[in-house]
Amino acid sequence: MTATYERPAVRLVPTPGPETEAFWTGGERGELLISFCRGCGHYFHPPGPVCWRCRSLDVAPKAVSGRAVVATYTVNRQPWVPGFAPPYVIAMVELVEEPDVRLQTNLVDIAPDEVSIGLEVEVFFEQWDRVWVPLFRPVRGVA
Repeated sequence: MTATYERPAVRLVPTPGPETEAFWTGGERGELLISFCRGCGHYFHPPGPVCWRCRSLDVAPKAVSGRAVVATYTVNRQPWVPGFAPPYVIAMVELVEEPDVRLQTNLVDIAPDEVSIGLEVEVFFEQWDRVWVPLFRPVRGVA
Protein backbone atom coordinates (compact mmCIF):
# COMPACT_ATOMS: atom_id res chain seq x y z
CA MET A 1 0.00 0.00 0.00
CA THR A 2 1.35 3.42 -0.95
CA ALA A 3 1.50 5.99 1.83
CA THR A 4 -0.06 9.38 1.22
CA TYR A 5 2.12 12.36 1.98
CA GLU A 6 1.02 14.52 4.88
CA ARG A 7 2.82 17.81 5.36
CA PRO A 8 4.76 17.71 8.64
CA ALA A 9 3.77 20.18 11.33
CA VAL A 10 7.38 21.34 11.65
CA ARG A 11 10.17 21.63 9.10
CA LEU A 12 13.54 23.27 9.58
CA VAL A 13 13.57 26.13 7.08
CA PRO A 14 16.84 27.23 5.45
CA THR A 15 17.82 30.86 5.16
CA PRO A 16 18.75 31.55 1.51
CA GLY A 17 21.97 33.40 0.86
CA PRO A 18 23.25 35.01 -2.34
CA GLU A 19 24.52 31.68 -3.73
CA THR A 20 21.54 29.56 -2.66
CA GLU A 21 18.58 31.89 -3.23
CA ALA A 22 17.77 30.57 -6.73
CA PHE A 23 17.75 26.96 -5.48
CA TRP A 24 15.36 27.75 -2.61
CA THR A 25 13.02 30.07 -4.53
CA GLY A 26 12.83 28.41 -7.97
CA GLY A 27 10.00 26.19 -6.78
CA GLU A 28 7.72 29.22 -6.75
CA ARG A 29 7.77 28.90 -10.55
CA GLY A 30 7.92 25.10 -10.45
CA GLU A 31 11.62 25.09 -11.41
CA LEU A 32 14.41 23.09 -9.82
CA LEU A 33 17.34 25.45 -10.33
CA ILE A 34 20.81 23.91 -10.16
CA SER A 35 24.12 25.72 -10.61
CA PHE A 36 25.42 25.32 -14.15
CA CYS A 37 28.95 26.06 -15.37
CA ARG A 38 29.06 27.73 -18.75
CA GLY A 39 32.80 27.02 -18.87
CA CYS A 40 32.67 23.22 -18.85
CA GLY A 41 28.94 22.57 -19.30
CA HIS A 42 28.35 20.69 -16.04
CA TYR A 43 25.79 21.13 -13.29
CA PHE A 44 26.92 21.15 -9.67
CA HIS A 45 25.38 21.23 -6.22
CA PRO A 46 25.51 22.66 -3.61
CA PRO A 47 25.46 26.08 -5.27
CA GLY A 48 28.61 28.15 -5.19
CA PRO A 49 30.39 30.95 -7.01
CA VAL A 50 33.01 28.68 -8.62
CA CYS A 51 32.69 25.46 -10.63
CA TRP A 52 34.42 22.70 -8.69
CA ARG A 53 35.43 20.91 -11.92
CA CYS A 54 37.09 23.63 -13.98
CA ARG A 55 37.26 26.55 -11.51
CA SER A 56 35.27 28.81 -13.86
CA LEU A 57 33.48 31.78 -12.36
CA ASP A 58 30.98 31.72 -15.25
CA VAL A 59 28.22 29.93 -13.32
CA ALA A 60 24.49 30.57 -13.04
CA PRO A 61 21.38 28.70 -11.92
CA LYS A 62 19.68 26.72 -14.67
CA ALA A 63 16.39 24.79 -14.61
CA VAL A 64 16.57 21.00 -14.86
CA SER A 65 13.77 18.53 -15.57
CA GLY A 66 13.24 17.58 -11.94
CA ARG A 67 13.57 13.89 -12.80
CA ALA A 68 15.97 11.76 -10.76
CA VAL A 69 16.69 8.25 -9.53
CA VAL A 70 17.21 7.11 -5.96
CA ALA A 71 20.94 6.55 -5.35
CA THR A 72 20.60 5.56 -1.69
CA TYR A 73 18.15 6.00 1.14
CA THR A 74 17.39 5.33 4.76
CA VAL A 75 14.14 5.00 6.64
CA ASN A 76 13.97 7.07 9.79
CA ARG A 77 11.88 5.44 12.49
CA GLN A 78 12.76 7.77 15.38
CA PRO A 79 10.76 10.89 16.32
CA TRP A 80 13.69 13.33 16.14
CA VAL A 81 11.73 16.42 15.11
CA PRO A 82 8.39 17.21 16.80
CA GLY A 83 5.57 17.07 14.26
CA PHE A 84 7.63 15.10 11.72
CA ALA A 85 6.11 11.68 12.33
CA PRO A 86 8.11 8.56 11.51
CA PRO A 87 8.59 6.50 9.54
CA TYR A 88 9.84 8.68 6.70
CA VAL A 89 12.39 8.24 3.94
CA ILE A 90 15.52 10.34 3.60
CA ALA A 91 17.15 9.81 0.22
CA MET A 92 19.98 10.91 -2.02
CA VAL A 93 18.67 11.29 -5.55
CA GLU A 94 20.76 11.66 -8.73
CA LEU A 95 19.52 14.12 -11.32
CA VAL A 96 19.02 12.60 -14.77
CA GLU A 97 20.82 15.55 -16.37
CA GLU A 98 23.95 15.02 -14.28
CA PRO A 99 24.33 11.86 -12.16
CA ASP A 100 27.16 13.55 -10.24
CA VAL A 101 24.58 15.95 -8.83
CA ARG A 102 22.89 14.40 -5.84
CA LEU A 103 20.32 16.04 -3.62
CA GLN A 104 19.40 14.97 -0.11
CA THR A 105 15.64 14.99 0.20
CA ASN A 106 12.57 13.30 1.56
CA LEU A 107 10.76 10.75 -0.58
CA VAL A 108 7.01 11.01 -0.20
CA ASP A 109 3.85 9.38 -1.54
CA ILE A 110 5.44 5.95 -1.19
CA ALA A 111 5.55 3.47 1.66
CA PRO A 112 9.07 3.07 3.09
CA ASP A 113 9.15 -0.66 2.23
CA GLU A 114 8.39 0.14 -1.44
CA VAL A 115 11.47 2.35 -1.93
CA SER A 116 14.41 0.90 -3.82
CA ILE A 117 17.69 2.09 -5.29
CA GLY A 118 17.11 3.04 -8.92
CA LEU A 119 13.50 4.13 -8.32
CA GLU A 120 12.53 6.91 -10.75
CA VAL A 121 11.34 10.02 -8.94
CA GLU A 122 10.24 13.56 -9.75
CA VAL A 123 10.40 16.81 -7.87
CA PHE A 124 7.57 18.83 -6.45
CA PHE A 125 7.79 21.81 -4.16
CA GLU A 126 6.36 22.64 -0.78
CA GLN A 127 6.40 26.25 0.36
CA TRP A 128 7.70 26.99 3.85
CA ASP A 129 7.94 30.67 4.69
CA ARG A 130 10.03 32.25 1.90
CA VAL A 131 11.48 29.02 0.50
CA TRP A 132 10.15 26.23 -1.69
CA VAL A 133 11.53 22.92 -0.45
CA PRO A 134 12.16 20.37 -3.21
CA LEU A 135 10.73 16.99 -2.28
CA PHE A 136 10.60 13.90 -4.49
CA ARG A 137 7.92 11.30 -5.19
CA PRO A 138 7.76 8.30 -7.53
CA VAL A 139 7.17 9.16 -11.16
CA ARG A 140 3.46 8.61 -11.67
CA GLY A 141 2.70 5.25 -13.25
CA VAL A 142 6.18 3.83 -12.47
CA ALA A 143 6.15 2.86 -8.76
